[in-house]
Amino acid sequence: MNIHEYQAKKILKDYGAPVSNGTIIHSKNEIKEKIKNLKDKQFVVKAQIHAGGRGKAGGIKLVNEVKKLEKEINLMFGKILKSHQTGPEGKEVKKVYVEEASNIYKEFYLSCIIDRESSKIAFISSVEGGMDIEKVAHDTPDKIFTTKFDLKEQMDEIEINKIIKPFGLDDDQKKEASKLIKILYKILKEKDASLIEINPLILTKEKKLICLDAKMNFDDNAIFRRPEILELRDLNEEEPTEIEASKHELAYIKLNGSIGCMVNGAGLAMATMDIIKLYGEEPANFLDVGGGASKEKVAAAFKLILSDRNVKGILINIFGGIMRCDVLAEGVVDAAKKTKLNVPLVVRLAGTNFKEGKEILDKSGLKISSAIDLNDAAKKIVQAIK
Repeated sequence: MNIHEYQAKKILKDYGAPVSNGTIIHSKNEIKEKIKNLKDKQFVVKAQIHAGGRGKAGGIKLVNEVKKLEKEINLMFGKILKSHQTGPEGKEVKKVYVEEASNIYKEFYLSCIIDRESSKIAFISSVEGGMDIEKVAHDTPDKIFTTKFDLKEQMDEIEINKIIKPFGLDDDQKKEASKLIKILYKILKEKDASLIEINPLILTKEKKLICLDAKMNFDDNAIFRRPEILELRDLNEEEPTEIEASKHELAYIKLNGSIGCMVNGAGLAMATMDIIKLYGEEPANFLDVGGGASKEKVAAAFKLILSDRNVKGILINIFGGIMRCDVLAEGVVDAAKKTKLNVPLVVRLAGTNFKEGKEILDKSGLKISSAIDLNDAAKKIVQAIK
């Protein structure tokens, strides 16, 4: 689960991290009230969307006078921002954050993540703050420093010194940085965060460290024990289909392709998406119905796929283990009839009760193409939509 910058900064501030003073504005009606007590100095107007690249997209504006602030905030509301993370459709700005500007001397990058590959905690630091960190890692990997360690109660100073070494700080600044790193680690553990990113972490001309931007992601599987984090969820920033999927406990992510996918198991879902791309098309979604899905859950998943107007064909790829192929077939037939299926449908079934499942599909009266394996299924659905 993602949260906004202003929410991440509130968490940082609550834990004692250095952040700029700011105020969140939820609508145009609040603007006058929220800025009336601001003193005449420089401010930064920031669009609040769940995507990076806001600056290049026009979502961050420096304002030199309070009297110009109201105009810039009004212009920001309703703006459609398009960046490499929003997709071509962009995101509409529905919240605006205003904070005091800082005198920047240096910019750094600092993040704390769960490294699933090594099952460790990883801190990433770089002197290339404010930049697209993926591009930095690709173009100049020598400027990225990663420090990994096992989960434990407290970090030791050796690890902290490794993290902050690239920054070239003096003794007083090192103490500030050490405190900040301990705060990030504490938040990661106590809030079940999977990512905390400070980009940039700045050193001001007054030689103080400030978290100028902040991003936090949280483990969806741990949200049940973090109600205070769940309260920060902004449904306006999520795909309606993904919200609907979460109601049925479906693992669904909307993509920009034309072939809808329904699969059981994340690994099989990834393989299915890959082979669709191999044959020259793009998947419209990632959708894992899980191991023990009910007929109703399968029907809900099928309706989700069909709700995407970009879908020109559907590929169902099920390997029956706990998941029974006949249960899946019943759910698909029910949903297809209710939604008046009008796009090609290719189904590959294998495993538990696959013969019974195939029989249900064959007798359904629907135009369904059967496939003998995944390769055959991908070929058929790509040919069908062409």
